Amino acid sequence: TSEETETAGDSEQAKRTEYPVTITTYDGDGSEIETTYEKAPKKVRAVYQGSIETLLALGLEDHIVAAAGLDNEVPDEMKAAFSELNYLDEFTPSLETATMLEPDMIFSWGSIFADDRLGAAADWIDKGVNTYINTNTRPAGDGDGYERTLEHEYTDILNMGIIFDVQDKAEAIVEEMKNTVSTVLEETASIEEKPTVMIVEFLGDTISNYGAKSLGGDMVTQLGGILANPDASSIGQEDLIVANPDVIFVVYMPYSGDDPETVKNEKLNMILENEAYQSLDAVQNGRVVPIMISEMYASAT
Repeated sequence: TSEETETAGDSEQAKRTEYPVTITTYDGDGSEIETTYEKAPKKVRAVYQGSIETLLALGLEDHIVAAAGLDNEVPDEMKAAFSELNYLDEFTPSLETATMLEPDMIFSWGSIFADDRLGAAADWIDKGVNTYINTNTRPAGDGDGYERTLEHEYTDILNMGIIFDVQDKAEAIVEEMKNTVSTVLEETASIEEKPTVMIVEFLGDTISNYGAKSLGGDMVTQLGGILANPDASSIGQEDLIVANPDVIFVVYMPYSGDDPETVKNEKLNMILENEAYQSLDAVQNGRVVPIMISEMYASAT
């Protein structure tokens, strides 16, 4: 029948992972390493927002032995699955905790494989524990570092699809993300003057600027915005005033025990309550916007 023919066609088109499969990722120093999977991991330790949400979006909650490091609640559609996870009290689990969990895979940011955290990723691989870092958190190593892009986010999701044999789900998520970008571009195509944008983070006396090589910067340009200061990694107060962007995103990150609203308002007020910034167009027009770091740094899905 036509129904049987359609079912057979769907089966033939479904992509399946043929194990063993080898995936390229990175170590804590930014160097490439290869990991080989004989089967889909069953005891994954997922640390930080993007890692956790990627696995939940792919329906892999049963493969997570422990999760940690959320700086924001997971989306509503993931809360039921998240409630079943073993969520740790430690924001960044220690080496001792990681060892006790006996994971077969660690999925996290590159910074977790520092000497004062979990040690080298290659050492875990030698012990039979595969690792995967969110590509946009690859440590800079020498030089100016690597470009952090939406394309890397797509790659990470697709790689998880291969590793866990859920390629169709991964491809559907990536396609939806790409369609969202296309829709925004189509709906704003008639706007002749594109908004200028800066993404800044106040860190003590330093103002970090998320420029063209950052994921946040790439998101701005991919969605049709213009980075007001694309090249600088850090700026001063005068630089922000001279740039005078139409929109300012202010990055904030609440840590374990912090009240997110308090942290958010403290960061916003670095601009909103500073007399030097009151003439900025973004302040005058109410376009100073908070953005949690998980939404523009290894943001995954």
